[in-house]
Amino acid sequence: MTSLPRSGWADSEADSDPSPAVPLMRDVVGALWSVLVAGIAFTVGMKAAGIRETRSFPVLLLALGIGFALIELVLSPILRRIAARGSAFLALVLGLGAQLAVFGIVVLVAVGGTAIGWWEVAEALLVAAAILAAGRWLVGSTDSGYIVGAATRRRTAPRTGGRGLLVVQLDGVSPQVLDRAIEAGQAPNLDRWLATTHRMDSWWKTIPSTTPATMAGVLHGDDAQVPGFRWWDRDTGRLLAVSRPPDARLIEDRFEVGRGLLREGGTAISTTFGGEASQAYLTISHATGSRGLGSGATYVSFFSRPFLLPGTLVLTVGEMVKELYQARRQRARNVQPRISRSGSYVALRGITNVLLRKLNLSLIAQEMAAGRPIIFVDFVDYDEIAHHAGPERPESMRALEGLDGALALLQQVAHSSNREYELVVISDHGQSLGETFAQLVGTPLPDHVTSLMSASPEEVSVIAHSSGEEWGPINALINSLVTKADKPPDAPILGPDRGRDDAPDDLPEVAVTGGGNLGMVWFPRLAERPTLAEVTQRWPRLIPGLVATPGVGLVMVTGDDGQPVVFGPTGARQLISGAVEGDDPLVGYPSRTAPDLARLHGVSRSGDLVVISTVDDRGRIHAFENQVGSHGGIGGPQNHALLVHPSAWPLDEDLLADVDGVRIPVGPVALHQQLQRWRTVLDAAT
Repeated sequence: MTSLPRSGWADSEADSDPSPAVPLMRDVVGALWSVLVAGIAFTVGMKAAGIRETRSFPVLLLALGIGFALIELVLSPILRRIAARGSAFLALVLGLGAQLAVFGIVVLVAVGGTAIGWWEVAEALLVAAAILAAGRWLVGSTDSGYIVGAATRRRTAPRTGGRGLLVVQLDGVSPQVLDRAIEAGQAPNLDRWLATTHRMDSWWKTIPSTTPATMAGVLHGDDAQVPGFRWWDRDTGRLLAVSRPPDARLIEDRFEVGRGLLREGGTAISTTFGGEASQAYLTISHATGSRGLGSGATYVSFFSRPFLLPGTLVLTVGEMVKELYQARRQRARNVQPRISRSGSYVALRGITNVLLRKLNLSLIAQEMAAGRPIIFVDFVDYDEIAHHAGPERPESMRALEGLDGALALLQQVAHSSNREYELVVISDHGQSLGETFAQLVGTPLPDHVTSLMSASPEEVSVIAHSSGEEWGPINALINSLVTKADKPPDAPILGPDRGRDDAPDDLPEVAVTGGGNLGMVWFPRLAERPTLAEVTQRWPRLIPGLVATPGVGLVMVTGDDGQPVVFGPTGARQLISGAVEGDDPLVGYPSRTAPDLARLHGVSRSGDLVVISTVDDRGRIHAFENQVGSHGGIGGPQNHALLVHPSAWPLDEDLLADVDGVRIPVGPVALHQQLQRWRTVLDAAT
């Protein structure tokens, strides 16, 4: 591969007029319009706060215009230098403080110098931000262009920065879901690109079909260190969970140095691992330790732009209200299968689908403006909703509209950048629908396992986890606010995995985890993975009881010859030799099931027992965690992931394997190699 043709993505809708005067005039008109609309909203905000202006409306507009310019041109550079000494929390304080100070002056001008309290100024600012946010929503507009700020200034000179690569991960989006969104008109930008500059392929996500395993493979070229979302680690003697920053850091330290996709100047945003990036923001593994999450200077633009953060908070609350309504609608219609959508998830949805998305866009725009050679970002919006509502439910599909709009904005930023950026869109896995295991059987998997191990389950010491994935991005966000880049403390950890050490004083007899329809069982008191004979001797009811359980389709264990064997309700199969006794337990499962399970067995940290749920003829599964849309094992759309890339860019034949008659990349390491080859060619052409 000596060269990669230019896709023309960034310029596919560019203004054909090369005259600098046209973009400049548009910027001026846009700025004047923004000041006019903000003036109307701020006038209403002052009235709501009980402030009576004595000056005319044009005077208020002039004061607002000067205030906007003061923040953008004078205060922001100063604030960045100050915020560089601390965390994003310092940037938050400085940004909001600057807005209050400037708008306090605007109010003083509007009221003719009469003293006004800071609370009234803050109330006016919040009301104005709410009005602006609601107004954009009513007219179907967006404030995304305002979010990225100066990064979207139109380019008036030839590009000089070479070619860069922007990799956007749409978490949890399968090809069939994106196809449906395109046909329904919910992804018009992707539809347009697929008709002109790009093509859509797929790749196969091997077991475990989880975000951390994908990011380990794609960003570091090694997914063998990540057997699930959480697992018992015999080396440390405790349960590891990737949503906990200290655990994510420990895992990242196990990757071989020098293979990171983002090394030599790249940027990671909202990722699990850093990929050896030079800049990492909202990355879970960088939330503690000396690597940090970037200085507060990076976040000043987002926090200081007038009305932006207050408006974002208003929309975040609006997203929570929308979630309450949509959950009630599911209950009223008796949509099945479904789960409870109350509690902390309501806040999580608001944060991930509004605040985190907007912050991601701001960070991406800044990094593109800085001309980074490669940028990798993960958007978790769809995945979070689909877990709780279902992969193809209306609210999940609507999340794709927002993601498609975010991609359109990134195209605008790319067109404005001095570096020419090419776009690749991937997903880390899909999602499969189904009633949970606990709903079907009436008891969670950990309780069921202990009941089969002993006639008195309460005598079996067990440690179990079957939730917590959604807390990873929130942990990174919280840590970015309170952690200084160079000297971070032991940062706070939220969610069910927040404990510092998951192991009791004495090792438990059994550890059980569930991630999607992949369940794993470990026996921590044993020094190594036991064989079938050892398990049967110690707990004779365990494996027969599991395979006889409704909703359990497969149980994998190490045979007495050291090779993996899979049991089903009425038969067994040797995975390496293919020998079958009784009925083949893999009938009805995808064609990749045998090699995927054999690969998982070869991962030293995977479960002593591996449990896979049944998969029906509609691709429905049973999650071992409280999710109606899930991923982690195999079956249904969860193993089918996206790969959207420039049409003229080839997929290298040596990285492809046959999946049901179609040759596609298999596993995230193959995708890592393909992206690395594309990047190498782009770097060589710079």
